[in-house]
Amino acid sequence: MKTRAEIKSHCLSYEDVYEDYPFHDPNWCVIRHRENQKIFAWIFDRHGNVWVNLKCDPQWTGFWRSAFASVIPAYHLNKTHWNSVILDGSIPDDDVKRMVTESYELTK
Repeated sequence: MKTRAEIKSHCLSYEDVYEDYPFHDPNWCVIRHRENQKIFAWIFDRHGNVWVNLKCDPQWTGFWRSAFASVIPAYHLNKTHWNSVILDGSIPDDDVKRMVTESYELTK
């Protein structure tokens, strides 16, 4: 998974979610739960790659960061509860999807 279209499509496949642009900036897309309006994915371009910030259980943030160089403390969010996932092709799609699912569940 490397493109904005791929990550957005995957995030929008979850139940009762929608796409939003809260900063009126087309670079910053968020995917929210319809019921509580909480964001579970922040999608943006940075340094030539698509990035997605995903919520993570604090017990797992370090695991993901040590498993993949492309998972780092979240850009512009709480570093304990959020990771930035740089979609440069180095992370298998199944692992990206697992992190998205965890973020979805934690914010639901």
